[in-house]
Amino acid sequence: MHSKLCPGSDFSDICVRETWSTFILFAIVFVLYLRAAPHLILPHWLLRGLVLAKKPFRSYITLNEAEALDGNDQAEVHVEGHVPLWRALVFAGIGTVEMILWLANGAYNTVLSLPALNPFLNVFVWSYTVARPIAYPSATVPFDLFSIYTLQLASEAFQLGGMLFVRDAFGIPLPPAGIVALHSVNLVLVVILLATVICMPFAIPSQKVNRKEIGKTISPEDYTSLGSWLSFTWIYPLVRKGKHTTLNESDVWNISPTMQSRPIFVKFLSIQTTTLLRKLFWANSLDLIVDLFLSNLSVFLSFLNPFFLNHILSSIELEERPQAYVYAVLMFFASVLKSQCDLQHLWFSRRAATRTRSELMAAIYNKALKRKDLSGVVREIKTENDKSKKSDDKEQVGADIGKIVNLMAVDANRVSMMITAVYMLYNAPVEIILGLVYLYRLLGPSALVGLVVVLAGWPLNTYLTKRSMEIYRGTAKVRDKRMGVVSEVIGAVKFIKFFAWEHKWIDRVMIERDKEMAWMLKGRINSIMFYILWQSTPILVSIISFMTYVLLGNELSISVAFTAIALFGMIRTPLNVLPNFIVQVATTKVALDRIAGFLDEEEVTGQVSSLKKDMTTLQRARDYSDQKLFGLENATLKWNAVETVGKAEEGNKNDGVAHTSDTAEVESVTVRSETSENDTDHQFKLEQVSVVFPEGKMTVVTGPTASGKSALLLAILGEMTLLSGRILMNKDTSNIDENGYMMAISYAAQSPWLRHQSIRDNILFGYPYDEKRYQDVIEACALKPDLDIFEDGDKTEIGARGVSLSGGQKARVALARAVYARTKYVLLDDPLSAVDSHTSRFLYENLLQGPLLASRTVVLVTHHEFVLPGAHYLVRMLDGRIDTQGTVADLRALGILQELTREAEAEAHKEKKVAETATEAEGEDVAKDDTKKPRKLVEDEKREQGGVKWKIYQKYLQASSYWVWILLVFFIVLNQFLGVGEKYWIMVWGRAYNESSTTPMNFVPLRMSAIPEHGLSLDGFGHHTAPLSPSIFSVQSIFDLPNVFEHPMFYVGVYAGIGVINALVSVLAAAVQYTGALRASRILFKQLLVTVVRATFRFHDTTPQGRMLNRFGKDIETIDSSLAGSLQTVNSSLASFFASIFTIAFVFPLFLIPASVLGFIYRELSIGYLNTGRDLRRMESNSRSPIFSDFSELLEGIVTVRAFSAEKRFLDNIHTKIDFTTRMWYGFWMTNRWLLLSFDVLGSLAVLITSLFSISRPEANAGLAGICITSALSFTMSVYWACRSWTTLELDLNSVERIVEYLDLPQEPPTIIEANRPPAYWPSSAQNQTLVSVENLSIKYAEDLPSVIQNVSFSLNAGERIGLLGRTGSGKSTLAMSILRFVDPSSGKIIIDGVDISTIGIHDLRSRLTFIPQDAALFSGNLRDNLDPFGEHTDAECLDVLQRVQMTTQNPSHRTSRVSSTAATPTSSRPPSIVGVEREDTASSIGSTVTNMEGKTTVSLDTQVSAGGTNFSQGQRQLISMARALLRRSSIIVLDEATSSIDFATDAKIQATIREEFTGSLLLTVAHRIRTIIDYDRLLVLDKGKIVEFDTPLRLIQKENGIFRNMCLKSGTFAELEASAKAKSEQAFSPSPGAI
Repeated sequence: MHSKLCPGSDFSDICVRETWSTFILFAIVFVLYLRAAPHLILPHWLLRGLVLAKKPFRSYITLNEAEALDGNDQAEVHVEGHVPLWRALVFAGIGTVEMILWLANGAYNTVLSLPALNPFLNVFVWSYTVARPIAYPSATVPFDLFSIYTLQLASEAFQLGGMLFVRDAFGIPLPPAGIVALHSVNLVLVVILLATVICMPFAIPSQKVNRKEIGKTISPEDYTSLGSWLSFTWIYPLVRKGKHTTLNESDVWNISPTMQSRPIFVKFLSIQTTTLLRKLFWANSLDLIVDLFLSNLSVFLSFLNPFFLNHILSSIELEERPQAYVYAVLMFFASVLKSQCDLQHLWFSRRAATRTRSELMAAIYNKALKRKDLSGVVREIKTENDKSKKSDDKEQVGADIGKIVNLMAVDANRVSMMITAVYMLYNAPVEIILGLVYLYRLLGPSALVGLVVVLAGWPLNTYLTKRSMEIYRGTAKVRDKRMGVVSEVIGAVKFIKFFAWEHKWIDRVMIERDKEMAWMLKGRINSIMFYILWQSTPILVSIISFMTYVLLGNELSISVAFTAIALFGMIRTPLNVLPNFIVQVATTKVALDRIAGFLDEEEVTGQVSSLKKDMTTLQRARDYSDQKLFGLENATLKWNAVETVGKAEEGNKNDGVAHTSDTAEVESVTVRSETSENDTDHQFKLEQVSVVFPEGKMTVVTGPTASGKSALLLAILGEMTLLSGRILMNKDTSNIDENGYMMAISYAAQSPWLRHQSIRDNILFGYPYDEKRYQDVIEACALKPDLDIFEDGDKTEIGARGVSLSGGQKARVALARAVYARTKYVLLDDPLSAVDSHTSRFLYENLLQGPLLASRTVVLVTHHEFVLPGAHYLVRMLDGRIDTQGTVADLRALGILQELTREAEAEAHKEKKVAETATEAEGEDVAKDDTKKPRKLVEDEKREQGGVKWKIYQKYLQASSYWVWILLVFFIVLNQFLGVGEKYWIMVWGRAYNESSTTPMNFVPLRMSAIPEHGLSLDGFGHHTAPLSPSIFSVQSIFDLPNVFEHPMFYVGVYAGIGVINALVSVLAAAVQYTGALRASRILFKQLLVTVVRATFRFHDTTPQGRMLNRFGKDIETIDSSLAGSLQTVNSSLASFFASIFTIAFVFPLFLIPASVLGFIYRELSIGYLNTGRDLRRMESNSRSPIFSDFSELLEGIVTVRAFSAEKRFLDNIHTKIDFTTRMWYGFWMTNRWLLLSFDVLGSLAVLITSLFSISRPEANAGLAGICITSALSFTMSVYWACRSWTTLELDLNSVERIVEYLDLPQEPPTIIEANRPPAYWPSSAQNQTLVSVENLSIKYAEDLPSVIQNVSFSLNAGERIGLLGRTGSGKSTLAMSILRFVDPSSGKIIIDGVDISTIGIHDLRSRLTFIPQDAALFSGNLRDNLDPFGEHTDAECLDVLQRVQMTTQNPSHRTSRVSSTAATPTSSRPPSIVGVEREDTASSIGSTVTNMEGKTTVSLDTQVSAGGTNFSQGQRQLISMARALLRRSSIIVLDEATSSIDFATDAKIQATIREEFTGSLLLTVAHRIRTIIDYDRLLVLDKGKIVEFDTPLRLIQKENGIFRNMCLKSGTFAELEASAKAKSEQAFSPSPGAI
């Protein structure tokens, strides 16, 4: 091109330089013109192709679009883009001046017959800069103009610099003054234009943005100027603040709307693709493409360092110092440009990672809101002999809570972090190719021979990669299982303490942990194999290449050797990274598959989920009359089941029952219990159920235990799998009826689900606060007396699951929530069972019959007969079918009601008083315990301040063994010496040829593009080898070495020996590191587990479960994976740092002067970064806990959330929480980017100063210059990596810090005191002997709180049955618990069988007593494990107790009720149901039920139990809990009466069993209902922490104005109670006084 236009042929000719510069600019401007009006030139088919090609380059979401999506109204956002006139004038004016100047120059050249094309092309170029600001004025950065001005600046610098260079280097005179002046003016004008563009902002704030808050609460990132962005100074105000003060949440800006969770998730949902991977690509395509381009540009720029360094040294050697100056300056600019490329490509990848993280977390949460509830499913337990290995390769469908938490905490994070590292996938091959090309030019064919080693290692690499995938998948599975068990332990820790089972459960968790550790060990061994491969490959490549080079007759000069070693070093990083990255990709694919598998799980229908209903508005097209029906029509339903891999398709093929499109896919036969193919163990179905609940009336649902009452409500809510028929239910919160009620549902579950909020927030449940309605609800739900007890009333905070409330209080708060919501339909699952008799009557009169439930369709599950007069409709369930239904009036007229009333009346006894203790039980705890500070039941999570304390380092070093780290430090130091020795030997080898004219060179790139910015490695451990300074000194060898020409292989052999030993030391260091890491992981995990399990009740009451799970999840994973690697990297960086300092000081002491100045600047920047980064990472770590707590809470209460149609509010809430944690996470990485740019520029400056200084010294030769410059490079790199590594280490140690914080939790007393263990027979149960003696007992919850129990004294005899009664807050529950030492006395003592219980271990105490709590907790496993976890009893004994509590035989109540109802009511006399189902059908269904019962609901010791026992009804769980107590046969039994959910006949049997089996045992019952304890030996009545009455029931009931007598009078059954007390009194004088 230039040969025709210019006389010269190389760049020394100014015409050639101008031609190249001008043509490049012309081509770019031509493309810009084409882009402005493509339809004028391009054909339509090409335009369509361009539109498709541009799709990946589109911005995922614009700022205005994000702001619009972030608002609830999604209104259009208006931006006032006022463009200052002066700016347009500057652009157009200067552009016009440039056009005139170049036009004049072109005309002048034409007249003189000189080349005139370049000036006219420049006129064309500048014409765009005039037209653009006039045609399309912009208030924000015009990137097209910026590109042109930048290239113009580079062009002018190239022109003027070239003129000066050729003058000094070649003696060519400067061109005419006019030409120089033109270029100089052009340069000045371009600088002015660039300065104007650089000051322009990226975006203009919309009307939604408060401009005063930008830089305070709103991130300046979106609105910063281009100059601030390029220098990254927009983040510096945060760093400056963090440097001097501890940052708080309010100090960190909100993230940009383009990265906030809600808008990007809404956009993410709109992407229509087939796979999750493709969806993620289209959500980040622009970022990934820019990342690809800039990272590869960075790779090319990185190879300019050795290129310029080589030319600098050559120029010095040839005494061409002017050229050396040019190369030094060019190296500086190349380094700065490279640092800018690194900054930008890493920012784009970080933005993609941030968005991906938020999108995946929101998607997982969104899925949890819509997926079927599988909480009661028992997952298949694989045995060792299970040969079906194929199923192991697939993700099991039906994730449990542990797995879902891991999906959010680990897998989503792994996928996002992989996006930050994806540039290595395409960078590594480019680096390897460039390095090999350079090596080939240096060594010739010898360089390619070394590649054989690389190719030979690939099969092994492939095998190890495949094995890594298997190991990661296995580790993920066992980690999920371990987290599931930990979650179960933490959730039921109180119950575990009741039975003194702590060590059993600790062992069970450790068994799962050991399985996890075994997989981790496999991973470490695999990593060491990788490490051997990585360390040996580059060394073997260099050995073989040098050996071939020498054998071919070449002389390995110092110049060639050091250059080759430098290049081998440059390709070593990508060679190591590539196989590592392949493993990362493989493990990330596993993580992505796990998330995709969860997102593909079966969902509830649009009828159930309000989120899906928004998308399926066709639901509203149904018939209006059909919409108003509420019930079931010919519905057969089963519990939701886990879809088992392999059986799903088969099940779908064989199942032709389903009639609705939403439920056509019926998965497997596993129904809330482990079922084999031939055995329907503990299955349950609702069969052919038809019922329509009368609109605006109350329906009562009754029936025996496990008959399907709760299942009926869940079926209506759509929370069971519909096999046939249909659900008549339509939720539409926008549809308001004439009474002001939404066509929506309120639901109060049998086990109340409460959130970790205040009582008021739980009741409001997100609905607006209506003072009058709220007070009416509080009054009607009998909550006013309870709220009066609390200092903060309804603003009192309750813990997770409502732990700080009693059972009755929890039930009434949940009831109040259901009533407060203005919903048409109210489903109440047995709320009266949790309250005492007078409260239940109060609720009936004021709530059920009150105005709050008038005109609302109420479905009430209960056994209480007194509600029937207020009920309009009655449904009786039996064995999963409706046995009887009809209006109460019709049933009464037909005589059916009398039989049902007798059963209901009997069963009501069981339910009436349950929460009396509940209310009184823990109500007093709240009242007394939180008297002073009830506002903050759960304290905010603690955050350490300042640097990581030495005790944290010490704790980790101690856990991993000091010897491990001493050995590791030794290996690291040895590794440094071997590295120096390797280079020293190369010098000796080169000098042996006696050719000392060539100066040794060691090319150390300023910064490899493949340095792991992403912070990932194969196993999470960083394998960073910092660059070493060459130790090249003029030292004569003291050995007589053989002649290099005669014995070249001697030199090759020594070099090979050093290299192999170096690799071996590195591998040994890695092995030692892994050993220490595994040891620390095991020790710290067990210490954490033991401390948490043995922590006090108070700690568990006031600490959210998610906060503890976060420690066992993310923090333990950090210790398992990355911590040890971070510590080793710090050691390596510091060792390299000192090695480089030593080299500099020895070779070139004067460099310490600029080094000290730079060191001071480095220190200031480092302190700011370390302090800020530390605070941000700590806050980010703490901010994760609420996400997991909220998630765990949601999964437990998903049925309630969906019933209330509150999913959108919960989703909005999680968006807020995700944004909060992302603020900290993103803020940290932006400070990291700032540090990277600052250090890179400082490093480039250090190299420039050193280069200029070395060149300017006349006495400096090439050797000294090479040593100085390479030492400067090593020094700056060492400082950078020392700072980066230290920060990473502190962040990882944050996990240790959080765990160590939990190692100092308040602990319960010792489990066993060896010096004072009770005898084996203790406590004995000899009759008429004082067994329990309480002397002057006083109890406080804290020193500054008043006494809950005040100076109480009494004694109880063996074999007695004692009832413990009292009003709410009287202290009876505290007194009962004190016998098991859940609260230690502040004064006085409790003596059991002559032993002061405060002197023995709590395990010895609790294992000898039995406590039966109100809420029975079951654990995953089989029924036998739940009854006898220690294997202390035979199967026969276990079966016997199950029979005694009516669990393994057909329930007699079923038979009795069935016979009586059929006998009393002939089928012909039954009225038709409302739905129109004839009673003949009902009758036949009853008959079929009898048949079904024979093979249905069978329970054996092998019956599987899901976590929490949710695959059993509440009544069945209480029966199993009672069976435990029967099996233990303790001398003292404390019973928190809990038979409320058991039908009357079964309960009568259990009471008889208690009388028979516990004869001789002291039974202390915290009374929930008077009828049960009226025939006890004595009753102890408490009031305000003091004993006010203690006597026989008869004497107390006859005591005028007595508290107990008043209780009996209020119950409404005084005569009956008095008769029972008299009967008991007469029995006491019978011949068998011992029979109880």
